[in-house]
Amino acid sequence: MLHDPNRIYIFDTTLRDGEQVPGCQLSTVEKIEIGKALERLGVDIIEAGFPISSPGDFQSVVELSKAVREPVICALTRANKGDIDSAAAALKFAKRPRIHTGIGASDNHIKYKFNSTREAVLERAVEAVKYAKSFVEDIEFYAEDAGRADNVFLAQMVEAVIAAGATVVNIPDTNGYCLPEQYGEKIRFLKENVKNIDQAIISVHCHNDLGLATANSIAGIQNGARQVECTINGIGERAGNTALEEIVMILKTHKSLNFTHQVNSKHLYELSGMVSRMMRMPVQPNKAIVGKNAFAHSSGIHQDGVLKHRETYEIINPEDVGIDQSEIILTARSGRHALNHHLERLGYTIERIDLDQVYDKFLTMADGKKEIRDDDILLLMGDKAESNYKDGLSIKSLQVSCGDQASPEATIKLFYKGTVHEALSAGNGPVDATIKAIEKIIGRSFNIKEFNIHAIHSGSDDVSKVDMLVINEGKSYKGYGFSTDIVRASANAYLDALNKFV
Repeated sequence: MLHDPNRIYIFDTTLRDGEQVPGCQLSTVEKIEIGKALERLGVDIIEAGFPISSPGDFQSVVELSKAVREPVICALTRANKGDIDSAAAALKFAKRPRIHTGIGASDNHIKYKFNSTREAVLERAVEAVKYAKSFVEDIEFYAEDAGRADNVFLAQMVEAVIAAGATVVNIPDTNGYCLPEQYGEKIRFLKENVKNIDQAIISVHCHNDLGLATANSIAGIQNGARQVECTINGIGERAGNTALEEIVMILKTHKSLNFTHQVNSKHLYELSGMVSRMMRMPVQPNKAIVGKNAFAHSSGIHQDGVLKHRETYEIINPEDVGIDQSEIILTARSGRHALNHHLERLGYTIERIDLDQVYDKFLTMADGKKEIRDDDILLLMGDKAESNYKDGLSIKSLQVSCGDQASPEATIKLFYKGTVHEALSAGNGPVDATIKAIEKIIGRSFNIKEFNIHAIHSGSDDVSKVDMLVINEGKSYKGYGFSTDIVRASANAYLDALNKFV
């Protein structure tokens, strides 16, 4: 046995197969950045490019070979000497070089792509492996369109290229044709019928034309393959390739499979974003593992379950893929538990809040919006705040006078401890006067540490948002207020903070 029978080698082809997507071409500098990130991730092999295809791709393989040292650096070729010469030259600086050469194995490819015969194609395959072997020791052979190839002929080809020096045999489902059972059986057939199969590692390379790339790759592993070829975010030709992040997390989640790998899954989300940005290829929101909604919950039943016990609706810990935590998205379908969660997160003391009243207001707001964000919650809590709290402080009326000829004064009527109180106070400005009038009624003063004003709408109906940090007995409380009047918004923010502890 050449390797640990339970060890799965992760072969990343983002920079080769992934880059074949229209509009996703990368500069050499970008490839190096992604290559270094793949190295940190812990992939075993990086397919750096197809050197003969262009001078730029050749140079990218050269530079990646210099910049990345731990993974094997692999270069793709067709089964001809010119391609192999180019790959060998591009890999001259690689610490661990691999040439990946091959030819079609299906009768469809043999007849229509090569206008050839099985015998001639087999001869070319052996010659290519032998020639590549003269440059580097590590040779991977791909039997293109193996998914549709006759299994007996495929076994004959695999046996011949291993005898010629191939260290890895790649069995691609090039067109994403196979069902998992079919593909698994194909790998098992090779394991049982290729007499020298123990001298090479079987690799799976699946495409997603029928949405089965990951399932087929897992079926291949279960039947004897030990290398998986995949891409970040599953990008690649047509419908894409097997998604690296899916393979890694399947192996991590299903421990009963008893397979190991070297990938540090905590880097997956970060790398997914990097590839998405550089390749200008947005990640589908519902993409498994790394999509925006992969750990987002909007149904009230699901939110309640997750908040009670995360594993109720999550089989993966978001931290395992580099995401801080699950996201509870507030919508009209959310329940009290989810709203409660966000109120606590924003600093509200739930025991002081009339949750039924707030929830009714929340549902009215949510019916008119697709998603409720933090500013919406703060607006909801700052609007008619007296109804949101159990015996909360609230303004009944506020009158402010100021100008060039008069000192600022504020007269306020405040609902406090079950009754309405009135106070008049002067200050060095209308806001200061208002706050001092409130403090007269309460009989205490508090330190305002921060005070910020923001406009949250534009035009004639401009609404001011005020947030302030109020200090009480060494603890800080954030208050938020909204109004078309800055003074009233400031008063609302001050009372919002006080309602959390007074």
